[in-house]
Amino acid sequence: MKRLHRLICIALLWGAVAFSAQASYLLLPMDQSQKNHLKAYGVAFWALQRQVEVDWLLNYKGGSFAFKHGTELENELVVRGIGYQTISDAQYSQILTQISAPESNMDVMKLEKAPKIAVYSPKSKQPWDDAVTLVLTYAEIPYDLVYDPDILEDKLAKYDWLHLHHEDFTGQQGKFYAAFRNAPWYIEQKRESEAIAKRFGYAKVPELKSAVAQRIRDFCAGGGFMFAMCSATDTYDIALAAAGLDITEVMFDGDPADPQANQKLNFDNTFAFKDFTLVRDPFHPEFSNIDNQQIERGLRENNDFFQLFTYSAKWDPIPTMLTQNHEKTIKGFMGLTTGFKKKLIKSEVVVMGENKAIDEARYIHGTFGKGTWTFYGGHDPEDYQHFVEEEPTDLSLHPNSPGYRLILNNILFPAAKKKKQKT
Repeated sequence: MKRLHRLICIALLWGAVAFSAQASYLLLPMDQSQKNHLKAYGVAFWALQRQVEVDWLLNYKGGSFAFKHGTELENELVVRGIGYQTISDAQYSQILTQISAPESNMDVMKLEKAPKIAVYSPKSKQPWDDAVTLVLTYAEIPYDLVYDPDILEDKLAKYDWLHLHHEDFTGQQGKFYAAFRNAPWYIEQKRESEAIAKRFGYAKVPELKSAVAQRIRDFCAGGGFMFAMCSATDTYDIALAAAGLDITEVMFDGDPADPQANQKLNFDNTFAFKDFTLVRDPFHPEFSNIDNQQIERGLRENNDFFQLFTYSAKWDPIPTMLTQNHEKTIKGFMGLTTGFKKKLIKSEVVVMGENKAIDEARYIHGTFGKGTWTFYGGHDPEDYQHFVEEEPTDLSLHPNSPGYRLILNNILFPAAKKKKQKT
């Protein structure tokens, strides 16, 4: 009996060794079976930081990730609560064959190097949270905070990817004057911006913001990746179109705006938008007619959705990467800027998500010089109408958020390079 027991143990041991030898890849499915989509992006970033190659399998089970098997990596998947499968070389080869078939709308993107990430945000405490910093923190992806002084001192050159916090690049402090001009945070932000402007030799905050917008434009032209949400989308383009103009009223810069500002806007300078009109009233919360206002939209939380487009993975890899998801219908969410009127979007811009019924784009992308930009309307994908001074969203309650996945697609996009398939 002892001899039989020993033989059984040896057989089990050899079986385990044989399975370990075959289980040469770790596959992270990103379809409905994944337990934590958001943290899966974080572990892909973690692997890149350790020089582990990552395959992003576009349109395969929701945009899955695959790595060479490693004990440390597998342990990290377990610790972070991420769903995965161990598969053999032969099984992975079968997946790659399936993906490479000419009739399949799938492809493989090789992620090579973890991008250096910067988040543009003031150093003073904000009365709201930023979806990007929330999801980066939850996914355990490191980032640096940068603001106007860093940009004017040309520190953006150290980074690959820049997120624009919910900023107002027109210099009107988010047009919060009517409701919050006596709030301590508003007063502190105004003081901080005026001090920075003075330090760098600008007479007014709008002039400072215009200069910062130009430096970010140069960052993109040189090959940088820029991502913006909420009011940092339309106000950025407004600042570019209004370079050299005074578009702000006396309470913001000490003198009245140019009454002919709307006629003098230069739409050749903008990334995304054309033919828009500024909202001149300083007590009105909108910056321009780019944004679909709530009354215009005619939607409420129960019927506010937008659809992601499906692209050819083999021929249109960039929008394919940026729209990877386990859902194609995404819940809408509001912000200072919620959705973009399609009639005001330039023809060369790629619309990746829209509400066709109201002719509204929610998620758009384009190139500038050697770099790219992406605009995503709304404030928080899991809080329909996030209010000033409201508590931040707890992403542990939303680990599979399709809306937050779109943000993380943009985080990994700079690391991608198309993988050559074996023939």
